[in-house]
Amino acid sequence: LSFFFSPFFRPFHVEPTNIVSVNDDMQRVTDEASAMNKRIHYYSRLTSPTDRALIAPDHVLPAPDDIYVYSPLGTAFKVDSCTDGHGKNSSIVTIFMIWNTMMGTSILSIPWGIKQAGFTSGIILILLMGILTLYCCYRVVKSRKMIPLIDTSNWEFPDVCKYYFGSFGQWSSLLFSMVSLIGAMVVYWVLMSNFLFNTGKFIYNFVHDINITDIVPGTNGSNKVICPSAASSHPPQNRSVMFSSGNSTGFELFEEWWNKSQTVPFYLIAVLLPLLNLKSPSFFAKFNVLGTVSVVYLVFLVTVKAAHLGIHLEYNWFTENDFFVPEFRILFPQLTGVLTLAFFIHNCVITLLQNNRNQENNVRDLSIAYFLVGLTYLYVGVIIFASFPSPPLSKECIEQNFLDNFPSDDIMSFVARIFLLFQMMTVYPLLGYLARVQLLRQFFGNAYPSVFHVLILNVAIVGAGVAMARFYPNIGGIIRYSGATCGLAFVFVYPSLIYMISLHRAGQLTWPALIIHIFIILLGLANLIAQFLL
Repeated sequence: LSFFFSPFFRPFHVEPTNIVSVNDDMQRVTDEASAMNKRIHYYSRLTSPTDRALIAPDHVLPAPDDIYVYSPLGTAFKVDSCTDGHGKNSSIVTIFMIWNTMMGTSILSIPWGIKQAGFTSGIILILLMGILTLYCCYRVVKSRKMIPLIDTSNWEFPDVCKYYFGSFGQWSSLLFSMVSLIGAMVVYWVLMSNFLFNTGKFIYNFVHDINITDIVPGTNGSNKVICPSAASSHPPQNRSVMFSSGNSTGFELFEEWWNKSQTVPFYLIAVLLPLLNLKSPSFFAKFNVLGTVSVVYLVFLVTVKAAHLGIHLEYNWFTENDFFVPEFRILFPQLTGVLTLAFFIHNCVITLLQNNRNQENNVRDLSIAYFLVGLTYLYVGVIIFASFPSPPLSKECIEQNFLDNFPSDDIMSFVARIFLLFQMMTVYPLLGYLARVQLLRQFFGNAYPSVFHVLILNVAIVGAGVAMARFYPNIGGIIRYSGATCGLAFVFVYPSLIYMISLHRAGQLTWPALIIHIFIILLGLANLIAQFLL
């Protein structure tokens, strides 16, 4: 028996091949458990999922030893001695899970966002956006508790939205959830194309003993930093000069067929499209630890690079020169758009906190996790910006993916790209699976209605990724647009509206609370509009 993150929860039969215990011993679903599941499924169909009037009585529920929890990633885990309705993760594990879930591709764009906003205003915005998104996340966690006379222990935030806003809340939450998922998958495709291109280029040059000098401005020495955006007349993806006594014709042919935007995004289709069509991507969930390894290695890379490059800062509050940017810039909404997605966990935070052993510590653990995430973003962003060698290069050279500021033959950057490429190729099918489950289950009542349905959806998702990698490979832009869009609903509007409505129904709504939460909604709306104006 299992519970699944979707607009509503219905127990269903889990095939024995999909059930593993935490110690990897194979588990079987008995005939009695299967029959019990059918009885509970019958109860669940007698009424609406949000109507608790016909909840399955205790005598048809399985004993604690027969309960399984089904992960959205496709694996069923046996619940041992779970009689109090809560998980058994310690606070440390819960904090780490939230940190690991929130840390994503946005970390690569934080230095660029600080450059767009200005050094001082960038630091201030990271702190303020962290506090604001934490408060809105707190309102999401508390939203279930403010619904009277209904058992909401198994509800997710889309269920809460449906309770307050009806079918509009259900479908709009699905829409914005899909925006966040598809946006993440598009960013992944652009980055995988980037990492695959640079990795292939490094390997080819190493095998053929070719010394390559990119036609872009850069520093000299062993810790070279480049400025790809400065070569506007020469797109940086394939413009380079070869110094070798070998066959130059072979190198030119390689550059023709190994192009960052024109060929490499299409090569990924052969690997990733078949993986997206798998019914269960549970195999790839085993590689989630690579996300943690990648972030830790990025922090290590940033530290080492900064130690070699030194600090290069000059404070110009409102004027800029050839090498430095002002401390405050009108482009700061571009950073707030990136940060909205960087701090976004609102659509799944209830699931993560339900596994906390001590539920009374949820708010504290959530706050600590947000603090650690903000600290990581601050460290990477500030160190990359401060150590960027200006002069001779301008701070404007900081790329939307800061790894692009290091040449393809840089060993540490090569290792980072390998880590990130493999991690993203294992996470991408999981994101596609979540998108498929949320969308197809909503329309067809089945996450895998047919191979044809799944293939059409996956081709559309892959097509969006290829198109962006081909024509708009700007991860900072994609992140800020998708972040501001899904954040408008899940971060700013729904938590504030639900809180105000619940206070109003309880007769406890005050003018200060009303003004503050309307202001939060307006901030989210302004954040979205500003992305299209700057």
